[in-house]
Amino acid sequence: MIEKMKMVHVVSTVSGKEKMIAGLRDIGILHLAEKKSADREVTERFQTLSKTAMALTDYAPEKPEKKDILSDEEFQNMYSGVLEAVEKKSNLTQDIGTAKAEIDRIAPWGDFSPEDLKVLKAAGFDFHFYKIGKNEYQAAVADENIKLIHMSEVDKMDAIAVIGTLPPTIPATEFNLPDSSISDLKNKITEDEAEIKECEDVLKKAAVYGDSFNAQMVKAQNEENFSQASATAENDEDFVWISGYIPEADLGEFKTKASENGWAWAVDDVAEDDDQIPTKLRFNKVSGLIKPIFDILGILPGYREQDISIWFLLFFTLFFAMIFGDAGYGALLLIGTIAFVVKTKKFNDATFLLIVLSGATVIWGAITGTWFGMESAMKVPFLKALVIPNFANYPEYFGVSTTTQQNTIMKFAFSIGAIQMALGSILAIKKKIPEKDLSWVADLGWTIAVIAMYLLALYLVIGENINIVPVFAMVGVAFVLVVLFGGMSPDKTFAQGLKSGLADAFTVFLNTISCFGNVMSYIRLFAVGMASLAIAQSFNDIAAGFSGPMLVLGVIVVLIGHGLNIIMAFLSVVVHGVRLNVLEFSGQVGLEWTGIAYDPFKMNDKLKN
Repeated sequence: MIEKMKMVHVVSTVSGKEKMIAGLRDIGILHLAEKKSADREVTERFQTLSKTAMALTDYAPEKPEKKDILSDEEFQNMYSGVLEAVEKKSNLTQDIGTAKAEIDRIAPWGDFSPEDLKVLKAAGFDFHFYKIGKNEYQAAVADENIKLIHMSEVDKMDAIAVIGTLPPTIPATEFNLPDSSISDLKNKITEDEAEIKECEDVLKKAAVYGDSFNAQMVKAQNEENFSQASATAENDEDFVWISGYIPEADLGEFKTKASENGWAWAVDDVAEDDDQIPTKLRFNKVSGLIKPIFDILGILPGYREQDISIWFLLFFTLFFAMIFGDAGYGALLLIGTIAFVVKTKKFNDATFLLIVLSGATVIWGAITGTWFGMESAMKVPFLKALVIPNFANYPEYFGVSTTTQQNTIMKFAFSIGAIQMALGSILAIKKKIPEKDLSWVADLGWTIAVIAMYLLALYLVIGENINIVPVFAMVGVAFVLVVLFGGMSPDKTFAQGLKSGLADAFTVFLNTISCFGNVMSYIRLFAVGMASLAIAQSFNDIAAGFSGPMLVLGVIVVLIGHGLNIIMAFLSVVVHGVRLNVLEFSGQVGLEWTGIAYDPFKMNDKLKN
């Protein structure tokens, strides 16, 4: 369920500001109504730590030994050396790049000493060097005022050394003399590379202190949060105050702490037009299993929306099982999850969810007779006894035609879709009636439309004997109800709501057509499951072609093929199984997943994303 929130205002004296902020952090239940920027120095500390820790991962050993977390002083000494090494390495790397570029520039002119040229210049021989074209060279030779020495070609052009400079009338490219020779530059590169190695040694030694970096980043993040809260608090000459949201269930704790700290406070109901109210979901032992999926997808219902966690879990579990569709795959997932739990001793919502999903997959695969796509599994009496004949993926073993089997699975998929979408409309009705929102009648119309579209799908796709006239009558009734009551809301008069609904009549017409498409979209549960089975059978058939010494290759084909099929099944769950819940079902409920996560101001013991 979504916990009810209250708006709380906390007041203290200006002199007690730091103590108030620290006290609120210790309580850890106030979600700040707004957050201003933290001090720049505090923010930069966290960013630099994070960036440095990330850079050190390149130097971490494959099997790092466990190191004790350093004290603040010990860490700072180590960290200063790391920053110095990082900066020095960066500068040395730039210097090496510059030196190599200079070598490339000088190389065509050969390895010479710039110091010797400086000596000559001091003696009155001011040499300048040029690359020059054939015609221009002849012109320079013919000019009595130009004293030059012809040199070896440079970049397939004549090269000359001139005492003084060439006149502007003779175009040529002057070679800018370097400060160092090629030999000196190479020696400098060697020295820089040695120093880089020393820097890398420092970084390798520091890389084993990942836990210490993590601890310091947590501290820096807490300091940043404190700085944000301090900047957010408003004040005048005498008082300082801050506002935020607190779950109604935690008000008692807050009042006790406020009394102990001598704060003044006020509690209000959240405003009707407040769209920044955070959502805090309270899960029970069952619905909590879906939390890892919500976290991965980054979705959360809005404060005024409905919590559909339990329904999401139930349908997602069924969709997962139907999309994987293979009891063998489910057994592998189940065994792997149990082995992981035994080895790591970590049994949380995520591992429990995997056990539930894999167990459901085993059940679905068993009733359809699917074990790693092997037809031979139906020759095992026990496995055959688990199958529901009309659901069997090998119907010939049960005297059922392929058409009957496929129609049964498709009908089941359509039925699940109709049930889920109708349930979505019923949940919307349940929410709106207490709010005296007449648009619940439109949701009733959508419920009728879903049932009609379900019957129409059975008639068109499966060919069931259905009287189509009442179906179209249901569609007509649903359309009228949605048009007449779709624009209603508690803040409108009946006439205003009617006018609004009539204005959207064409949109309702399009949405009615879309409703049929939504029901039809559940056929993907049948199609993806059948595709997964076909892929498994294909790899099995390929592997069956190998015998004798080539049998090992057949085993490899089976392992790789089924491995890829499992990966694709996971992707299909995300693409199809999640979509049916987040779009089709949520759309019927009126859920837009606009929630702002409840994020109380508190002292964190681990990094927050």
